[in-house]
Amino acid sequence: MSYCVEERGRANSLDYRLYFKNSEGKYVSPFHDIPVFADEAQNIFNAVIEVPRWTNAKMEIATKDALNPLKQDVKKGNLRYVANVFPHKGYIWNYGAIPQTWEDPNHKDGDTGCCGDNDPIDICDIGDKVCSQGEVIQVKVLGTLALIDEGETDWKVIVINTEDPQASEFNDIEDVRRLKPGFLEATVDWFRRYKVPDGKPENQFAFNGEFKNRDFAIKTIKDTHSFWRAMVTKQSDAGELNCMNTCVADSPFRCSHGDAEAVVKSASAFGPGEPIPSSVDKWFYYEK
Repeated sequence: MSYCVEERGRANSLDYRLYFKNSEGKYVSPFHDIPVFADEAQNIFNAVIEVPRWTNAKMEIATKDALNPLKQDVKKGNLRYVANVFPHKGYIWNYGAIPQTWEDPNHKDGDTGCCGDNDPIDICDIGDKVCSQGEVIQVKVLGTLALIDEGETDWKVIVINTEDPQASEFNDIEDVRRLKPGFLEATVDWFRRYKVPDGKPENQFAFNGEFKNRDFAIKTIKDTHSFWRAMVTKQSDAGELNCMNTCVADSPFRCSHGDAEAVVKSASAFGPGEPIPSSVDKWFYYEK
């Protein structure tokens, strides 16, 4: 099934939202209604692109909002843009999340010793195509990095778009090291330092910053999928997260398509975007 997005509000403003629709034109939640698997037999997963490569606006699935549209993260009342930490420009991959996964904040990971960060599991797409906000792509999983973000487990799964011309050559994390030399090191460097310009300390990693392989990553995704299923069927506590969905058959949070449409119609009308602040283009130099 294919998906598209509908814009509401004004881009680069607090009211901007991207709502998702399926191929039938029905509104859906990218968190709950898009299947985790595109092809389970082949371990091909769906991924929702939140932030296209080279851009800075920290767009994310709004896990606490009805229908979970994409919106820009806000800190202290201001829209959040990720800093350019030399030599990087914005995000260095297409960044997003795998639907129907949840890093349960009440579950302490046996490998990292930390609880989950309360979000869907993150992906970094290393394919050549620069994707668009809200694009849903099919990906091969190659490995994962275990970021410890302010004491929480925050998995970063390395994937490649199945439509990439080189996709067949990438099957595990060592293929990335061999075919894209320096890219894994740049990824660790990016995640370690991206919050430093905001006055925060460097991020830490489990496994001494080493990447785990494909099989480990796939198991991690499947574990977070089971945590999501427990949440959306009310077998575990969702807390502040919004589990409204239109497609999960056994979920008590399932709503009608009319209810979903009412949510979108209540959002701000689409209008001209605001300019991106010039400060977003600043480059930060940081001595390792």
